[in-house]
Amino acid sequence: MEAGKIIPYIFFIKKGIVRAYASTAENDITFWFGTEGQTIISMKSYVEDKPGYENIELLENCELYQLETENLRNLFNEDIHIANWGRKFAERELVKTEELIISRQFKTALERYKDLMRDKSDLLKRVQLGYIASYLGITQVSLSRIRAEIK
Repeated sequence: MEAGKIIPYIFFIKKGIVRAYASTAENDITFWFGTEGQTIISMKSYVEDKPGYENIELLENCELYQLETENLRNLFNEDIHIANWGRKFAERELVKTEELIISRQFKTALERYKDLMRDKSDLLKRVQLGYIASYLGITQVSLSRIRAEIK
């Protein structure tokens, strides 16, 4: 997926890992990693039919299932169980966004790294440290210091 484009698909990750990031003049800011069993969607494209702000990059060889968002909308209208899945998915995405904002606003870099170690330790083995640092909102040098402090 590319920022500035309307993405008319939703993807389900069968295998692999992806990252979502936004680009600034200085660097890329990673704000999400997706792994097996998770969904890739540009919410702005889906909800408002407008260009999304995120880029999605595959970090490993991936196997993805693709569904056109128009077909998904039709399924929501035809089957209450699928519509409920969509509602629950949107609710989980909202909670994840809220947690990310709160973490960035109120936790230190060390606390954010410890949360990552506790909640998503597999990312530390599969993702380049530069992307991890970007996700945590710190430089790679700061991440190295934090990792040395924890050891």
